[in-house]
Amino acid sequence: MNSKFPDGFFWGSATSSYQIEGEIKNDWSEAANGGKVPLAGKACDSYNRYEEDFDVAKELGQNAHRLSIEWARIEPKEGEFNEAEIEHYRKVIDALLDRGIEPFVTLWHFTLPVWFAEKGGFENSDSPEIFARYCKYVVEKIGERVKFWLTINEPMVYASNGYLRGKWPPFRKNIFKFINVVDNLIMSHNLAYKKIKGLNPSIQIGIAKNNIYFHSGNVIVYQALSSFLTWFWNLRFLNRISYSVDFIGLNYYFHRRFTHYESRKTKLPASDLGWDIFPEGIFHVLNQLRRYNKTVFITENGIADAEDRRRAKYIVEHLKQVKKSIDAGVDVKGYFYWSLLDNFEWSEGFGPKFGLVEIESGTLARKIKPSARIYEKICRSNSLENE
Repeated sequence: MNSKFPDGFFWGSATSSYQIEGEIKNDWSEAANGGKVPLAGKACDSYNRYEEDFDVAKELGQNAHRLSIEWARIEPKEGEFNEAEIEHYRKVIDALLDRGIEPFVTLWHFTLPVWFAEKGGFENSDSPEIFARYCKYVVEKIGERVKFWLTINEPMVYASNGYLRGKWPPFRKNIFKFINVVDNLIMSHNLAYKKIKGLNPSIQIGIAKNNIYFHSGNVIVYQALSSFLTWFWNLRFLNRISYSVDFIGLNYYFHRRFTHYESRKTKLPASDLGWDIFPEGIFHVLNQLRRYNKTVFITENGIADAEDRRRAKYIVEHLKQVKKSIDAGVDVKGYFYWSLLDNFEWSEGFGPKFGLVEIESGTLARKIKPSARIYEKICRSNSLENE
């Protein structure tokens, strides 16, 4: 296999505002104050230390970075937009551009302004219009600094954790509300796409979609179950927005195997969270995306590994499968490791360590991990040649 990636390939890492910035008032901070989820507090203080973070990304040979804008900062009250916060994010994006790093900007990464949550969030029938208004405002104000925008991060994960499992705000367990929220997120993306394209048709707009590799043995019922879940979890959302995306962002962490012999199969290595490490799955979910004939970016792929023992191999083995997908004809043009920093991991708090960079307790000093240097070599060479 040719170990070289295509010319112009984007190499980077990903972050999200609430997980790294600190001191944000939104539905998650309100839930934390009520003791329902862990406190994020100052997080990594990246609201103030973003230039330091981007210096690290540049040192690590990265030419792209995925970040998110915090809706609650931009629109703290309904219909009232904070120009000072827009200016802050302009500076953040300019700091990336000044370092030769291409920004990929996510407009919504799970957290809601308090006022929007109180209106029912994405349960509200008006949510698509409210969301699209926010998206249009941000893109119009940021201007041509950003070529690549993502409207929504992991809609199925958000809806399932908030409306089926009850682990995330608003802590519901109602399948009908789950379906309603998913459908409203579909409409929200489609309307935001239309409004953003109305500003500038050349802007590239996508979504970050978490897809799972569902697979089975030869038992027909398990094959049917895998096929159904592939459609329901991986494809249904994308089918409904396929004419309103210029690219697809793929987040890959999971596989799920259905078989009578589950308990007998060879135990796979796992992350600190107990998630199987199954690099072959990313090849299969990438292959599923060929039907859309779109450019694909791996917008998240990473491992919780506090001792940094498995991360380098994890990255290399997944990238081998990405390269295999490219060779098979999938138009993959970038890879973003999750995450640049050890950060706040939602209901898990600060326990899981996904970062290429350690955040020292107390001082919040940044410390590059050995695995990040392995990834740096890949980024700089655009190749897996020595891995």
